[in-house]
Amino acid sequence: VQLQASGGGLVQPGGSLRLSCVASGSIVSINSIGWYRQAPGKQRELVAVITSGGSTNYADSVKGRFTISRDNAKNTVYLQMNSLKPEDTAVYYCNCNAYVRVGVRGTYWGQGTLVTVSS
Repeated sequence: VQLQASGGGLVQPGGSLRLSCVASGSIVSINSIGWYRQAPGKQRELVAVITSGGSTNYADSVKGRFTISRDNAKNTVYLQMNSLKPEDTAVYYCNCNAYVRVGVRGTYWGQGTLVTVSS
């Protein structure tokens, strides 16, 4: 399974960005897919995740500002980030939990995309 993330960049505080992540490879089904982030000197943390049924979970720090969505037909997940703050600066990693064949499930990571919030 390969995860290709895109959409990162430099944005001013209060601005918006939209991240995308496409999952490809030998995928039977994706249970959950989402985003983690890692800021310099900090541990990687969950940002948002969405299940195959559409249930979502967000970090408290992004609730009300970020929205996760997915297109199951395209194996794609999106993260709409609004009202960005300098503390949102981090490398954002796409993550999914997927079945690659019947009864075999694994967790996979993308390469990361850098989001920098600065004036």
